[in-house]
Amino acid sequence: MAKKRRSSGNSEQKNRKGAKTSLRPKKNRFGTFCLVLQALVSAAFMGVVLLLNMLPANYLALIAMVLFFLWCITFTTQAVRKKKGGLGKLFSLLVIFILAVGTYYVAKTNNMISMITSGGYKVDKMVVAVLADDPAETLEDAAGYSYGVQFAQGAENMQAVVVDIQNQLGMDINMTEYNSVQQQAQALTGGEVQAIVYNQSYTELMDEAVEGYSSQIKIIYSHEIETKLNLGGSAEDDSLTKEPFTVYISGMDVYGDERDGENRDSERSDVNIIAVVNPTTHQILLVTTPRDYFVPIPGVSGGMNDKLTHAGTYGIDASMETLGELYQTDINYYVKLNFSAMIDIVDILGGVDVYSEQAFTTGWESGYEMEVQEGMNHFDGQQTLAFCRERHNLMDGDNQRGRNQQAVITAMLKKALSPTMLLKADRIINQVSEDIETNVTQGQLNSLVKYQLSSGADWTIQSVAATGYDGEDYPYSMPDSLVYVLYPDEESVNEIIHLVNVVEEGRTLTEGEQLN
Repeated sequence: MAKKRRSSGNSEQKNRKGAKTSLRPKKNRFGTFCLVLQALVSAAFMGVVLLLNMLPANYLALIAMVLFFLWCITFTTQAVRKKKGGLGKLFSLLVIFILAVGTYYVAKTNNMISMITSGGYKVDKMVVAVLADDPAETLEDAAGYSYGVQFAQGAENMQAVVVDIQNQLGMDINMTEYNSVQQQAQALTGGEVQAIVYNQSYTELMDEAVEGYSSQIKIIYSHEIETKLNLGGSAEDDSLTKEPFTVYISGMDVYGDERDGENRDSERSDVNIIAVVNPTTHQILLVTTPRDYFVPIPGVSGGMNDKLTHAGTYGIDASMETLGELYQTDINYYVKLNFSAMIDIVDILGGVDVYSEQAFTTGWESGYEMEVQEGMNHFDGQQTLAFCRERHNLMDGDNQRGRNQQAVITAMLKKALSPTMLLKADRIINQVSEDIETNVTQGQLNSLVKYQLSSGADWTIQSVAATGYDGEDYPYSMPDSLVYVLYPDEESVNEIIHLVNVVEEGRTLTEGEQLN
């Protein structure tokens, strides 16, 4: 009987061991789940990084090795464990969380780059305006009206919109032709015609001719004409890493989303900077040109001079061609941002520290009054914009404003490159995607970033500003108005042409070349 009891006891012990053995896999199901989930999230992270296409092969190999190493740690704690592996599960969950967040931000960055590189076209918004107290609310209400038109500026768009208006009304309209949009504005407000047809980007020119024009009228019809910009840039993804190129940086005199059609009107370029870049010598020349520079607008003004800022009303391509002809270089790429971008991005950065060469008071252009100290100043977004726009209270006017704008760009770059900005990455990405537009392709931008990461090159950045002489003249866009202009200093322009050639030819500005 004793032997039987011992046999029974041994049997019970075996049963208990068997039960424990069978329970072990069940107890570690969560560990297996962590292993599988971590592998999937790691694969997703690697996938979006590959899709981003910005990292060199050695960076990708390193990331893959790290991901595999982290997975091996989890595998060791769960599959080759002697205890419950609780710390291993916690480690795996932490890795999964970090990789999930990383995957989200990398994908979001890719989407942001796709949005800002969606440029390369312009939209002209043609409108019909009547007086604010006119009973007409739609185009049909104004079928029998007399229309003021002008074909001197933007003739193709005017012809297209007249055809569209007549097709919608099913009849020819009664037209009176004027020589300028300013004359159109005067004709409407003076009662010569009942409606006028024009490009809405000319609104500020009309406001300058007729005080309070915008508040005296209402728009009863609009027609958008989209045009692909033929800027001649290379389509190859790695083109920006092999040959010198020039980028036009434009700060537009508007607020709002760059891709919002409602905010593409009256886009006068208030900031005009070209960056001449040589990727082989790792050199960048920043050239600032005053907004009132009195120069011809190729393909628009017929050789007549106009303010550089007015070129923006004819499209960003007109500004690029104007500066390209002035400095005898090809400008194929642009980066465009508006005043909202300046305010929003600086505020997200937590303000910027900007060095001012002189003390002055702002408020003339921006309406925001503040005292700027000579030396270092800390500005929020609104203050930064006021600092960038001010020129009337500066001893050197527009010339000094150009240097101030370059100081702000430098300050923003320094702040954005700070490691602490990683905590604000989400907000920065969102804002940049809303406020900036460029015709550089996503492939070109990715290739440029990849090239920089591979080479680790130190870039030399030099700045120069064009100068001129104060005067008054009749610009092409405002032929009936005597306005302030800045006549180019030919010596200054020739010096800039020389410096542009130095960079494009592969020489460096330190080889006996002096900046203004």
